[in-house]
Amino acid sequence: MTQMMKVIGIGDDGQQSLLPLYRSWIEESELLIGGERHLSFFPEYRGEKRVLKGGLTAMVEELRAETRKTVILASGDPLFYGIGGLLAKKLNVEIYPHLSSIQLAFAKMGEAWHDAALMSVHGRSIKGLAQRIDGKEKVALLTDAQNSPAAIANYLLSFGMTEYDAFVAENLGSADEKTGWYTLDEMADGVFSDLNVVILKRRRQSPVWPFGIADEEFSQRKPDKGLITKKEVRILSIAQLQLHAKSIIWDIGTCTGSVAIEAARIAREGEVYGVEKNADDLENCRQNMAKFRTDLTVINARAPHGLDQFPDPDAVFIGGSGGELRELLNICCTRLRSGGRIVVNAATIETLYEATQAFAAEGFETSVTLAQLSRSKPILSLTRFEALNPIYIITAWAKKVEEEEGGDNK
Repeated sequence: MTQMMKVIGIGDDGQQSLLPLYRSWIEESELLIGGERHLSFFPEYRGEKRVLKGGLTAMVEELRAETRKTVILASGDPLFYGIGGLLAKKLNVEIYPHLSSIQLAFAKMGEAWHDAALMSVHGRSIKGLAQRIDGKEKVALLTDAQNSPAAIANYLLSFGMTEYDAFVAENLGSADEKTGWYTLDEMADGVFSDLNVVILKRRRQSPVWPFGIADEEFSQRKPDKGLITKKEVRILSIAQLQLHAKSIIWDIGTCTGSVAIEAARIAREGEVYGVEKNADDLENCRQNMAKFRTDLTVINARAPHGLDQFPDPDAVFIGGSGGELRELLNICCTRLRSGGRIVVNAATIETLYEATQAFAAEGFETSVTLAQLSRSKPILSLTRFEALNPIYIITAWAKKVEEEEGGDNK
């Protein structure tokens, strides 16, 4: 039977950061596992040292058969973006945390951290960070060599987030500890230790973009201005998508990106992918992404080309197609995740007919909303209404298959 293993959090000051009891457990152990830096804190260790490098799954499998007294070292709190969570699921372990780097950094700042948003770009893509940060008062970020303070500053500046200043805490707890405040411009030009924590604090007013952004706020193609899903139709269409915070969304024919951008501001922990055949429209989309602080993945292609690069979606919005609607809907229906929605905006009854027939052939149910909307418009001292083009909003979802019928629930 395997021994109960101990996972001990350790600070950058090595053995000094540990309680005497923890040090005695390490001395009495027969196998000590950790990163090279952690193991270097114990030059006199008499048992076997094993360096933890990637391949965590393989190491877990090895430890399943381990019968010796084993201690695993991890930085700070092993359960805070560390290996503790995985080890607790897979092995018989007890976890003894040290102070996390985030706790230490806030202590150096002299500020409370219970109201901070905690995020990590350590070993993760920075993609989508813009919409996750936007509007937050205080954000703590775990970084790595690639997503360094300078890289993070340049990224945030590309979305115009100049309202934030940053507190960078380097080598916390060690003799080389260094902390300080920086503007993002200063941080972009700075050089920092790889061991650092970045805390963003909003010190100036942020722009506010509530749901239902006015059409004129978006960059649009000129002189053909007006190629945008109108605000009222956009709101109704996004409501039909039934998005959640982690939704993966496709926007096909994204054009200015108005639907994709508003969707990304709802699905801040999710991912949004857009495909647009017109390069000029895509450039407008990129400008709008920067303005509204949404980091989408957009490609210049004529759908369905390019969709194979995207992960399977929870929601699909089709604002336009290049005549390949039937093929497009087949791909969307096939790859839509369970419980997902597809919404098609159609301006003509022919497209309405083609879409509903295609969904029926795919075994999908549909509902259709005809949006006939008008906006008030002043005329001299009076007010009249000006009609928008009527739009059919077609919503489709997979039919539920009764259990007794068996078969696949498409």
